[in-house]
Amino acid sequence: MPNRYVIVGAGAIGGAVGGRLHQAGRPVVLVARGEHLEVLRRDGLRLRTPDEDVRLDVPVVGGPDELELTPDDVLVFATKTQQVDAALRTWADVDVHADGRVVGPAGALLPVLTALNGVAAEPMALRYFSRVVGVCVWMPSVHLTPGEVIIRGGPTSGMLHLGSVPAGREHDLLAGVSADLVAATLDAPRPDDVMPWKYRKLISNLANGLQALLGAGGGSKDLATALEGEARTVLAAAGIEVTPDAEEAAARSAGFSMHHVPGVPDDVGGSTWQSLQRGTGNVETDYLNGEIARIAHGIGQEAPYNARLASLVRQAAARGQQPGAVTAAEVAEALGLA
Repeated sequence: MPNRYVIVGAGAIGGAVGGRLHQAGRPVVLVARGEHLEVLRRDGLRLRTPDEDVRLDVPVVGGPDELELTPDDVLVFATKTQQVDAALRTWADVDVHADGRVVGPAGALLPVLTALNGVAAEPMALRYFSRVVGVCVWMPSVHLTPGEVIIRGGPTSGMLHLGSVPAGREHDLLAGVSADLVAATLDAPRPDDVMPWKYRKLISNLANGLQALLGAGGGSKDLATALEGEARTVLAAAGIEVTPDAEEAAARSAGFSMHHVPGVPDDVGGSTWQSLQRGTGNVETDYLNGEIARIAHGIGQEAPYNARLASLVRQAAARGQQPGAVTAAEVAEALGLA
């Protein structure tokens, strides 16, 4: 039987991956909530790309009580990192059915893909699931409107590096998932160890909080450089392997590029910007910049720039602040970089 992908968190990444898999004829179930769920049930998923604007009748549920899991299911967690622990706990003890009977819980039987930013989701997932596949997500997608996902990449929609955690397992599963993603217009490399790729992506994501505070065109290059430099120092001191810049650049150049989507402003920001724009009240910065602070504290060091930025963005989200509400000079002063 082919894999069925149960995508928990049908936002920018989950909705985009799910929509593309559905278009490729792969079985997909989206898991959503709130108004997004209502619109998906009523109207289907609106998928907008540089080349198309379509509505897809993708199956959607509000939770595990609305479907029956089988051994052919792959759970894809595409929430924000601050939401994933609760999602993992929700699904870990759900019964898996085969031949009309329960054969065990999802946590013991089903593979999970952690398709979200940062490096914290994999150890979280291993608390509840024995089969964990880390995913390093490079996919320029946007979710601001209920029922709608925008993909800005082309000619491929994005690149998802896949690898078991710990490394060296799940070869057959990875081959099948990679083939399905390639059929769905996504690149899906399988490095020997995916975590160095995820740490390199973590470095790239450290400026997400700056973009959220300052707006998409806020002029934060010098601040981003300071955050990245501090992070590289911390990761090196902790002995954490990071994919070399040249290797990442080569992979990026062989993959997708950004394209204009008709009717969509080109200055729409990334995931943290989108969270502030939607007024979600929470952001993933604690698992990006905050992750650098955590690693530093764990080896008896400090990461003041990243720790202070995480605090600034956390407070901005709590008070409903919109992107662009502060200036680069104000942020620099708050970080101690003025």
